[in-house]
Amino acid sequence: MRSPSTPRPRPGNARRRLVPALALALTCGLAPPAAAKDDETAPGALRLHVPSPDWRDQVLYFAMIDRFDNGDPRNDDQGAREFDPGSNAKYNGGDLAGLSRRLDYIRGLGATALWITPPVANQWWNDQTNYGGYHGYWAEDFSALDRHVGTLDEYRRLADGLHRAGMLLVQDIVVNHTGNYFHYAELPAARDPAQGYRVHPDSAGRTAPTQWPFTLNDPRRREDREAGIYHWTPQIRSYDDPRQVHTHQLGALDDLDTETPAVRTALRKSYGAWIRDVGVDAYRVDTAFYVPREYFRDFLDSSEPDAPGVLRVARATGREDFLLFGEGFATDRPYQDKDMRRIDAYQVGRSGGALPSMLNFPLYQSLGDVFGRGRPTAELGWRIRRMMELHAQVHRMPTFVDNHDVDRFLASGSEPALRQALLALMTLPGIPTLYYGTEQGYTLQRGAMFAAGYGAGGKDHFDTQSPLYRYIARSTALRHANRVFSRGTPTVLRSTAAGPGALAWRTDLDDHSMLVVFNTADHDLLLDNLETGKPAGTRWRGVFAIDGEAPDQVLDAKARLTLRLPARSGYVWRAEAIEPIATKPGISPTLDPLPGRKVRGDLPVQGTAEAGSETLLVIDGNLASATRARAGSDSRWRVELPTDGMIDPEIEHSIVAYAPATGLVSETRRFRVQREWRLLLDASDPARDDHGPEGRYQYPLDADFAQARPQDILGVRAHGSGGALKLDLKLNRLVSAWNAPNGFDHVACTLFFEVPGAGEGSTVLPLQHATLPQGMRWHYRLRLHGWSNVWYSATGASADSEGTVLAPAPALKVDRKTQTLQITVPASALGGLRSLSGVKVYVTTWDYDGGFRALAAKAAQYGYGGGDGAREPLIMDQTAVLVLP
Repeated sequence: MRSPSTPRPRPGNARRRLVPALALALTCGLAPPAAAKDDETAPGALRLHVPSPDWRDQVLYFAMIDRFDNGDPRNDDQGAREFDPGSNAKYNGGDLAGLSRRLDYIRGLGATALWITPPVANQWWNDQTNYGGYHGYWAEDFSALDRHVGTLDEYRRLADGLHRAGMLLVQDIVVNHTGNYFHYAELPAARDPAQGYRVHPDSAGRTAPTQWPFTLNDPRRREDREAGIYHWTPQIRSYDDPRQVHTHQLGALDDLDTETPAVRTALRKSYGAWIRDVGVDAYRVDTAFYVPREYFRDFLDSSEPDAPGVLRVARATGREDFLLFGEGFATDRPYQDKDMRRIDAYQVGRSGGALPSMLNFPLYQSLGDVFGRGRPTAELGWRIRRMMELHAQVHRMPTFVDNHDVDRFLASGSEPALRQALLALMTLPGIPTLYYGTEQGYTLQRGAMFAAGYGAGGKDHFDTQSPLYRYIARSTALRHANRVFSRGTPTVLRSTAAGPGALAWRTDLDDHSMLVVFNTADHDLLLDNLETGKPAGTRWRGVFAIDGEAPDQVLDAKARLTLRLPARSGYVWRAEAIEPIATKPGISPTLDPLPGRKVRGDLPVQGTAEAGSETLLVIDGNLASATRARAGSDSRWRVELPTDGMIDPEIEHSIVAYAPATGLVSETRRFRVQREWRLLLDASDPARDDHGPEGRYQYPLDADFAQARPQDILGVRAHGSGGALKLDLKLNRLVSAWNAPNGFDHVACTLFFEVPGAGEGSTVLPLQHATLPQGMRWHYRLRLHGWSNVWYSATGASADSEGTVLAPAPALKVDRKTQTLQITVPASALGGLRSLSGVKVYVTTWDYDGGFRALAAKAAQYGYGGGDGAREPLIMDQTAVLVLP
């Protein structure tokens, strides 16, 4: 336990303070020194201050300092048990010097700005969580550089190098919290905040931040209580309660009372100094949702002489458009916009927010769902339309496909899917943001790029000839060469509500129009009768293709376009001149109308076609789903609808007849399907058996684990419809401690499926130090938790490899009333089954946070106890092997 006195910096402590004069100003409340104007003619002069750009035209590269490159090994280990380059939980060695020497590498991707994680002094190692502050978000001094990242001179040289390369510097900042120095299990009485107060000393012996007034963190002292620097609160329990969101601890991090004048002044002084004395060009504001939005008006525009708002500081350096974009980690379910509206309320625009911009998290979710997990393209089409309607300054909202807080795209999606998502990023409104390592095919959330770091495999990863690096450079060049993408307005022209398929939009700016088309399916599709909004004879000139070339296209006499799209393709065309229309020979096939027809299995279709010509029947653009038949004398075809759980009975489906020889199609006919689910199995699982395979594991000490026991499986119900499977997985309690996008947290359910006749399969449980029981072999595997829903085949699976990512992933619904996860696995995901008879299912639970959570001999706040995590099974509860009849 700590002593009643607050620790102060020790004499001779070689902290990387900004400058002595600035340190004095911050400590004593004096006005910081005025920023010196750059004099680039002086010997050794640095270019720190440059005018603001048009942010709409920028491309950001987001690097986690500690994991990017180690330019100076001398600052790696500070002797507080915080450094281990082989550990994902500790400092690895990346620093500012490493960033500076890789600027050409970053610029070569087409990035125009470097966004870095907070470089400020952090809590280095927390014994309560068995995790370190290498990431920068656990501040102990907002005004000082962390010793691990380097010196003030090195930071200034990084800014100078960026500016001389025509690039910009974006720094991540935190105003919501400090590190984790104290804890409450329950909310204390208002009159006695010392009640239940517990100290968390860090590995350097500190029990409080070293920067005043954040040193005042002990409510047992009258001075600290009256200062009101912190909220004396436990963790957030309900994210639906605005009071808790704004005043309770997020993830046990000490919550600042941003209504207190001393807190506001100290934060403005600290962050104004980084602009003035280093040359930062923009800020990303971490956890913006967790402070009242009114706070930011003071943070940005305060006229306090000794601590002006950061926009005022920026203008004094010549930055008239200093960008701040906030993090509002909120992702809507398909066709919903509650979180979009919440995000919009924080940014300047129609909703009257304060921040100039916010990260576009709902678009991130839709990009991952549609391109990575095979969800219907209509979900992304709807998201694009809604963001254009809702957000007044959507072109200034940074967009992304992954970041440091979520799984890498390639952890749950294929490389072809990633290429599509990146092309969408470059052709939609917003500021595209690339997370470091994407260009090298990274799957680890926070793997290191340099040889000695975590997950690097003993080699550097700065290959400018890697396929993804070159592809990204080509896609950013497309955006830079066509301002219609950074300034224009997209109009969605085609999408499908039935599953993976075609997605097309046209983007317009003044007299310029671009057409963007995708096929998200893993097989060829037909894009028929696309109306682009341009007159007949318009030539669309090909300017980009993910693979190969984009052949020019000319609209037919009805001003339509019909294309056969290869699997996982993506194209961009530019509208040019109108040309004479060539008449296609042949007779177009026709179909009898199917107005609102409901069908169960086989669908008889009658139509006509030129005698002897081949005609394909196409459902939802999908040529593979229909029986290919040559028209006979009676001109009848028969198409068999796939018994697939992803065919939604609430959605209208389309069917056309297509003559490949002429390229002609019939008019579209539409129909619906009916589906019946049959109960196959109802298996209970014992309650309170969630203690590991041998009954000796302990939950993490945090109440959301230890009291809720979210990994206790209570039962599994299985329903079938043909080859489609619906599982209801009932758990003891679904918690949402971190407000995860899938609607639950603190449990990762891993489901294994054995399919009769599907081949050899695998017996190993990847990353879990275990093998399947009862002689079972898995062919398909689902890893499902709050942030991910990933479907794998056993191809390539091993103890260290999860297998091959497949799409579409099973659909998920969360029922809090019954504490149940409902998982729908389409027949196509199980290899196109017609029957589920003999399929085996096995389920395990643990927790996942960028990897399966650690197991140690002794339980910690977020760490499991009772075993050896290097070799013992990471399984808290498990079902028997369930065999479907």
